[in-house]
Amino acid sequence: MSTHPLGGRRLVASALAAAADWLVEPAEPDGSDGYSAPLEARPVVAVVGLSARCGATTVARALGAHLASRAPGGACAVTSALPYGAVPLALPAAARLARDLSPLAAGRARACGRLCLIESSDRSAVAAAVRYLAPLVIDLEARGEAAAAAGIADHLVLVGSPLTEPALAAVLGQSLRRVGPEPVTVLNRAGDDREGWAGRATIELPESRMGARVALAGREPRGELGKAIAELAGHCGCRW
Repeated sequence: MSTHPLGGRRLVASALAAAADWLVEPAEPDGSDGYSAPLEARPVVAVVGLSARCGATTVARALGAHLASRAPGGACAVTSALPYGAVPLALPAAARLARDLSPLAAGRARACGRLCLIESSDRSAVAAAVRYLAPLVIDLEARGEAAAAAGIADHLVLVGSPLTEPALAAVLGQSLRRVGPEPVTVLNRAGDDREGWAGRATIELPESRMGARVALAGREPRGELGKAIAELAGHCGCRW
């Protein structure tokens, strides 16, 4: 193996370039506060888990990171009482959004990657506060709260896994479309075991442990999972 100084410098440069993809976002123009884009309402998406451990939080954060990467302000708010799930390396736009929203959430707003994670049970107040600042993803694991969230959401996503009873998607979807938008059904961690799910899911997300960790850290997953999340964003009408 070569120990030439030039070779060592190239290795260091490659490592720094890889790290920059995680830690650095493009510089803003001088005088920009991150929210200088034309004033317009940002989308509110409610993500509802159909069963325990179906990966709804992973989907919510992956979708939020995708929206943030394309939003004018460069960040997305996600309501969730769950922990970060990874080292919360925050980008500047998310840190600014967390500062702005901390008074509303009584200090329980934390930046994580491209996301501002908010712990608040008053989702209507959060939606009103965030509406013209950034996209909002409402992460729900309790199906009993789904109707209230659907009533304030522009888009609705139902998440199940191969272990979820497929009929739940149809039953809950029929109920929620009375009070909210037409739901998009997602089969998460789709593999060979899809018994009962044929024709029930709008989008299938592949199994990706690394992608899930990236999403929980508030960044966009790459590869096939990233492509599927981009497709999900398109189905939600988010076409930045």
